[in-house]
Amino acid sequence: MPQPSVNQALADFIQASPTPFHATENLTQRLLAHGYEQLDERDEWALQPAGKYLVTRNGSSLIAFHMGASGAVDEGIRMVGAHTDSPCLRVKPQPELNQQGLWQLAIEVYGGALLAPWFDRDLSIAGRVTFRTREGKLDSRLINFERPIAVIPSLAIHLNRGVNDGLAINAQTDLPPILAMALEPQRDFRALLGAQLAQEYPDCQADQVLDYELCFFDTQAPSTIGLEDDFFASARLDNLLSCHAGLQALLASSGQQPSLLICTDHEEVGSTSACGADGPFLEDVLSRVIPDASKRIQVIQRSVMVSADNAHAVHPNFADRHDTNHGPRLNAGPVIKINSNQRYATSSETAAFFRNLCNEAEVPVQSFVVRSDMGCGSTIGPITASRLGVRTVDVGVPTFAMHSVRELAGSRDAAYLTTVLTRFYDSEQLI
Repeated sequence: MPQPSVNQALADFIQASPTPFHATENLTQRLLAHGYEQLDERDEWALQPAGKYLVTRNGSSLIAFHMGASGAVDEGIRMVGAHTDSPCLRVKPQPELNQQGLWQLAIEVYGGALLAPWFDRDLSIAGRVTFRTREGKLDSRLINFERPIAVIPSLAIHLNRGVNDGLAINAQTDLPPILAMALEPQRDFRALLGAQLAQEYPDCQADQVLDYELCFFDTQAPSTIGLEDDFFASARLDNLLSCHAGLQALLASSGQQPSLLICTDHEEVGSTSACGADGPFLEDVLSRVIPDASKRIQVIQRSVMVSADNAHAVHPNFADRHDTNHGPRLNAGPVIKINSNQRYATSSETAAFFRNLCNEAEVPVQSFVVRSDMGCGSTIGPITASRLGVRTVDVGVPTFAMHSVRELAGSRDAAYLTTVLTRFYDSEQLI
């Protein structure tokens, strides 16, 4: 049966997290409410046995960890990795467009987005704004317009008779959203942001908006759908579902075993950034948790990473896109992702370890291998494994419409993933 409480908590988290910045802030607040102490990378750390800590970088990536019982770190750390970003439409630095009496904003496509679903949606804007205060200081705040303020209308079929035979979308010319009627003098987007800052933060005293990282998002709320509530539909399931499952599992665990959750930005564009999985964030934190280099290598070699990122469910209308024996189904449990060319970091040992965890937790489990004549996507798993040398298994909840503005998962799978990740965090024995 669907898990209403799990899905409602997931829906609330996704709805409140339209950007990686908001997702990281929401993860942070949940952890603080459960007794985690926030650390600053610019300060000295005084870590205590059994302590619970979190640290963020760039406001868009987060690592949370608890030390476990005294001396337990020496026996290995249970790590779960996910990512906070999703494909979207980012606002350009000088975005204002006045065309045919309408005011639009120029966008840049972030990540490998499915573009067609962005048309005819009720869109809003959210992200981070950096500004100068009236006292001359620099400050940054998160903003979220929340309400629908933009739309990308489709061209009527009467003007494009061949549209159903194939639509080529030009990101430069076809995607700028419409926000309003054009006015004279021309509307100023940064002035609009200043007004939004004043509305959300009456005390911030913004004098001049200097820059921003903003994206459009679909305002439609997540929902459980289907004749028997079998499905969960939402934006950003890839990969906020895994971030939320990792958080819920960490908070539900006993705290006896050393455990770590890492949620990083920029996975959808390769993870190569200061706060991405291909950056030094995790290594920097581990070097402070275990200062001795030799001991740190020993601990990492006793540790296991579960890289949690969504998997491709077998689509009933396109079943031929899957290998016949490896087509994951909705509501049939998390998927172990395997690729001989190391696009996934799973080995036979880590796959067996995760499969055994699922058996112990009474959670169904599946396998995914891409068709031999098709290319394979990748995750943070191989990146983390190659940077740290940690044994890794790539897993994920099966979904339809990955990278769409609205994706679809099974309504039971988020609970399955959370259950097995909780079991992982509490496991006394690693490989």
